[in-house]
Amino acid sequence: MEPKIELQKKMIENGEEKKKDGNKCKKKQLGGVRTMPFILANEICDRFAGAGFHANMITYLTQVLNLPLVKASNTLTNFGGTSSFTPLIGAFIADSFAGRYWTIIVASIIYVLGMVSITISAVLPQLRPPPCPTQVNCQEASTLQLWVLYIALLLTSLGTGGIRPCVVTFAADQFDMTKSHTDSKSWNFFNWYYFCMGMASLTALTVVVYIQDNVSWGWGLGVPTIVMALSIVAFVLGSRLYRKIKPGGSPFVRLTQVIVAAVKKKNAVTPKDPRLLYENRELDAAISSNGRLLHSNQFKWLDHAAIVTDSDIKESNQPNLWRLATVHRIEELKSIIRMLPIWAAGILLVASHSHLGSFTIQQARSMDRHLSPSFKIPPASMSMFSTLTVLIGLPLYERLFVPLARRFTGNPVGVTCLQRMGIGFGINILATIVSGFIEIRRKTAAAQHNLLDQPTAVIPITVFWLLPQYCLHGLAEVFMSVGHLEFLYNQSPESMRSTAAALYWIAIAMGNYISTPMVSLVHKYTGKNRNWLPDRNLNRGRLENYYWLVTGIQVINLIYYVICAWNYTYKPINEQTETENSDEDLESADLNGKLSNFLNSDDKGNKEVELVKN
Repeated sequence: MEPKIELQKKMIENGEEKKKDGNKCKKKQLGGVRTMPFILANEICDRFAGAGFHANMITYLTQVLNLPLVKASNTLTNFGGTSSFTPLIGAFIADSFAGRYWTIIVASIIYVLGMVSITISAVLPQLRPPPCPTQVNCQEASTLQLWVLYIALLLTSLGTGGIRPCVVTFAADQFDMTKSHTDSKSWNFFNWYYFCMGMASLTALTVVVYIQDNVSWGWGLGVPTIVMALSIVAFVLGSRLYRKIKPGGSPFVRLTQVIVAAVKKKNAVTPKDPRLLYENRELDAAISSNGRLLHSNQFKWLDHAAIVTDSDIKESNQPNLWRLATVHRIEELKSIIRMLPIWAAGILLVASHSHLGSFTIQQARSMDRHLSPSFKIPPASMSMFSTLTVLIGLPLYERLFVPLARRFTGNPVGVTCLQRMGIGFGINILATIVSGFIEIRRKTAAAQHNLLDQPTAVIPITVFWLLPQYCLHGLAEVFMSVGHLEFLYNQSPESMRSTAAALYWIAIAMGNYISTPMVSLVHKYTGKNRNWLPDRNLNRGRLENYYWLVTGIQVINLIYYVICAWNYTYKPINEQTETENSDEDLESADLNGKLSNFLNSDDKGNKEVELVKN
């Protein structure tokens, strides 16, 4: 028998070597850098269209559709909030059954339909009220005209829900994102992803807004629509190059099954040796292609779900998943529980710098904005300095900060994503403190020139005094926002990465929602005479006190974050390389098939097949 087994081994080595190499070559052809132009084109166009579409939308609603300011503002707020929460729905669909590829395509089509609808309404006179240049006694948009607007905004919100959580994760899927490979890279995917998004936003805030204000709303909305439609074509053209990870079923159902199984066995005795807990590689194959999660000692009460009892296995030898869960599935739930406190810390960060779009613009409006005797920079355009800081800061982070930090930490990537987020928190606190001192300087200049009671007067102080706080907020974004996105992707379970990306957007939405009652409460309870946030005259307000309050909240939030980060346990994973995946595929399919064909030519083959399999 030994000579025969040796012959079988040689047959496998000689006969399968070419197929194995072919499979490896096929895998190498999928994914990689060459897929990025197709994938990022979709996300860049989405960001370009979104920024150009919404940046000036308040002007469209008030001056084209003649809506009152409060009604227009509430409309954008409501649909903006919807756009920030729909990614959770899109992530659920992608992770459960549709997959990221098809979710992106369908969502992009829905997004384009929404943009086409509102572009048509801007072109056809029947879908908008008569022009009202004086903005006095204007005729508001009719119910039909408003419904066209609402349907268009709803379609864009739904489309955004499928694009935002899937594109970044689908792009990351094209690379080997295991720790052993990312540590050896000289570049960080998330840095360059964020850089591309910044470029798209900056272009939209300059080019598209200019077209809307100086050419026409038809072209101003039509250009982003055309660009978004072309992005779908670009994305589909790269289909043959993509590495497409199949969805592993509803992650929320799996997490619920773990909780239910743990509750049902709450009185069961957990074995001291975790190797005795239930594992099933075949069952978890679809949700662990990059490696299996290993047992951890946190949240041990969930381990009850992996205790095997007689009633857990069905007659078909399949486990009853509502009574028995694998260690990998339990660790998926543990990973999510560990991530949530870190994720929550980002909410207050967003809330703290949401004033960049309101108070800081009001400050800029009261300051000298002349770049030349004939040109004044628009107050809202000051935000581009934050974007420019991000665009400059990301390459400098890669080329200067990482090599410098590597000398002190010994970490190939310079600092961990948790340390990177912590630095971002610290910079953001500094930015808020600087904002307070700049406001004091602005009001001092107003007092010196007797302008405190003239809210519309231009104070003789250059608007570029605001530049430090814009740049510091941009620098904080380089560390915090990119680190946050990287943390959510790396530490989330493999089968829930779209959901993790959705959490990033939900944190932004919740931060914006929290800032609204925070500002309202400050305005309500700081008196009428010297209100911190007055309705009309910012010169008589105490905006610097609001900044001190926000600074205190951020300090508390930083302390909370440091405690969470200090006690955080990174997910334990047994990473699997492509070679191992290829070997397993051969062993489970082609290997056994060819052995059977070879041995069936011998009457004694059946027993030897069992020997070889064993």
